[in-house]
Amino acid sequence: MSLSARMILVLTLVGLISGGFLAAVATLTKERIALNVQAEIEEAIKEVVDDAAVNQVVHEEEDLLIYRELGEDGELVGFAVQATGVGFQDKITLMFGLDATLTEITGLTIIDQKETPGLGAKIEDWEAFLQFWENRDAAGHLALRKPPASTIDKLLPTEINTITAATISSKKVLGIVNLSLERVRELIKQGKMKPEEKDGN
Repeated sequence: MSLSARMILVLTLVGLISGGFLAAVATLTKERIALNVQAEIEEAIKEVVDDAAVNQVVHEEEDLLIYRELGEDGELVGFAVQATGVGFQDKITLMFGLDATLTEITGLTIIDQKETPGLGAKIEDWEAFLQFWENRDAAGHLALRKPPASTIDKLLPTEINTITAATISSKKVLGIVNLSLERVRELIKQGKMKPEEKDGN
């Protein structure tokens, strides 16, 4: 066998071995990433829906995923809405909870964002932003409060505090939530989502 033929054979073998190794690493990494993402989603659900023990996907479309949340004994405790939209810098993925009647937002958390550090990135901060999403009215359109209120009890049920010096990022999150709520209301009208009736109804 000539020198050039041996060189081609060796290079081919090295290429095949390297390719196989990279493919194996990619497969293992993909599985680990998927598990980490799922764990992050489950943790986000627990943050926004109290007593959630079982997650059931009830609706899925591009950039929107809705879960029905059941407690330990199988009762409906609420819904979790995962949504993605365009932020100031890049896409924002968030999760917010709805009560069993689909009329009240129980909380919101940010799953992924790339907003400006120290400014728009404060959408992940409890004190600056997230605390003002608890017990908000989900029946209509939500609006930003600017200038922000000093405490949550000074907000109307349909108001969310804006982040000082990060109005754009605040608006982007609000827009994602309002669009998601509009979709939820459409699904209820179409009979694809069934809220729990309020007491007395």
